Amino acid sequence: MSHITLIRHGQANSGARDEISYDRLSPLGHQQAQWLGEHLRASAPDHRQIHGRIYCGTLTRHVETAQAMGLGAALRDPRLNELEYFTLARLMEQQRGLVIPQDREGFVAHLPKVFDAWQRGEIDAPPESFEAFETRVREALADIAAGPGPALVVTSGGLIAMAMRQVLGLGIPSMARMALAIMNTSLHRLFPIGDSLSPTLFNAVPHLETPERHYAQTHL
Repeated sequence: MSHITLIRHGQANSGARDEISYDRLSPLGHQQAQWLGEHLRASAPDHRQIHGRIYCGTLTRHVETAQAMGLGAALRDPRLNELEYFTLARLMEQQRGLVIPQDREGFVAHLPKVFDAWQRGEIDAPPESFEAFETRVREALADIAAGPGPALVVTSGGLIAMAMRQVLGLGIPSMARMALAIMNTSLHRLFPIGDSLSPTLFNAVPHLETPERHYAQTHL
């Protein structure tokens, strides 16, 4: 079993309120990804010995992040795609009257309510069931961990939060808090201990720690 480093994509179109509009990197998102790639190369000149395999989802923001990092071609796997939060939020508004917030503070209260209703099966006709999302994440990470050597995986915050739920046994409120905390281009490592993956790194942004880059530590 190999260790996996999960990476959240760079900042996307944070002003969007639907899946299609959101799915592209902002200029800052491209810069964040470029800085991350530079950091990984500087940390290990022959980075392929440390991260010999690179994967990403098929969403535009995943592909653009992987390309901007400049570490080589990434294998695209749709199982690494994000949950459709905007779609779920719209369904919650239509079916349950939960108004979609317009600022980050509103999303702090909104996201766990959406996750809870989704997990309980209380959203009619979701684009994907909670159980299906949970299963595809588990299966994708198991397949990647079974491969030869460490791997980098460029994905999204919701998927990373689900991975942490699975390895730590988190409930929905804790999973939601993790999803809200995850920064753009942050690093999260799952390391094999015994016959299971365990988290050894969460939400690290070493490439954004210098004072002149603090502005680039974004959540949205």
